[in-house]
Amino acid sequence: MGKSDQWPAVREILDELRRFANDELHDNLLPFWSGRVIDTVREGFVGGISQEGVPAVDSPKGLILNARLLWTFSAVYNYTGDRQYLDLAGRACNYIAARFADKTHGGYYWMVDAAGRALETKKQTYAQAFIIYAFAEYYRACGRREVLDEAAGLFEIIERRCSDRVYGGYFEAFSAQWEEIEDMRLSGKDMNEKKSMNTHLHLLEAYTLLCRVWDDRRVREQLRNLVTIFLEKIIDPGSFHQRLFFDEKWHPRSAMISYGHDIEASWLLHEAAGVLDDREMLARVGELCTGMASGVAGGINKLGGLVHERDESGWTDGEMEWWAQAEAVTGFLHAFGISTDLRFLEMARQVKDFILGYMVDRVNGEWFYRVDREGRPLPGYDKAGFWKCPYHNVRMCLEILRFNPPEQTIVSDSPEKGSQ
Repeated sequence: MGKSDQWPAVREILDELRRFANDELHDNLLPFWSGRVIDTVREGFVGGISQEGVPAVDSPKGLILNARLLWTFSAVYNYTGDRQYLDLAGRACNYIAARFADKTHGGYYWMVDAAGRALETKKQTYAQAFIIYAFAEYYRACGRREVLDEAAGLFEIIERRCSDRVYGGYFEAFSAQWEEIEDMRLSGKDMNEKKSMNTHLHLLEAYTLLCRVWDDRRVREQLRNLVTIFLEKIIDPGSFHQRLFFDEKWHPRSAMISYGHDIEASWLLHEAAGVLDDREMLARVGELCTGMASGVAGGINKLGGLVHERDESGWTDGEMEWWAQAEAVTGFLHAFGISTDLRFLEMARQVKDFILGYMVDRVNGEWFYRVDREGRPLPGYDKAGFWKCPYHNVRMCLEILRFNPPEQTIVSDSPEKGSQ
């Protein structure tokens, strides 16, 4: 079959992905997040919902969930124009401003209790980045100058308080007063190191969106610096996998591979380079991103899902989390857009089929947090919670629905394994 003969198959797969995204967005994800997480007793949104759909009304409320709710409702309004999502975004923004903002020292607390009182006051750079990301998207929705001013002010705080002026990049965490702290980890599963891929990835994501709504020279400069850090320090040029943790001088401290973060970074980096409007950098990043997507192909298992991670020996427990599946569909679709290589489009469809077969909870709504190597949901995980949120899978749907197919040129029609 010639290349021109393959284009009808491409259109068929894209139509299939669009139907999936539209149905999942409107019939499953948005009904869950717009109807199930509102705190009807107190303000804002509940801090958690069990896997069985029971709200944890007395659970603490995390900054990550609330920032991602603000981004999600804003992004959905910007796509649909449906006023209910703008109202929900306003609810999220008001709660963040009233309960999470540190009005004395600047920045935003990590966690409040169910009543909205400060519970953990540390300042994770990662979390500050998500506030910028959310405020930038909300500004696109509401057009209120004070929202953009808050995002711009937080950018200034991050650059003043979190940046490493000696070795480059950004430190992980601080006290409420922006002083050094001993434990800088995002969670108990992370290494206690001064710098991480994850924090830099979401700063890059936040600064990319901030550049779209605020034409500021310093934001563009710092975004360019972040892209360069990924090219020179974070991504291993031999394997196309990312190094996850570093000391202050950027010496790698972990050999673990996170397939989900690799595929997420592949498309976020390309998006950042596109915003910078630098053809040379965009070409370099595009080649790197397709290499990263090829490397992630080795993490797809017999069910078609993306396994969580792999250690340096090649061992993996084979378990799969919801967010990595969403990022895999998005990342492989973007890799197809960059390269016109049909195998990436086929992998996006493969992971989509896995999501429908194993991740979607058809009884209690939304997606399961984590499944085992056989696709069975693991007990004890949240349906909504500090980390379980709509940001990854709603964004996947929006990215699919907005995707513009490349020129009708296909370079391959046979899947190949990437680096192992």
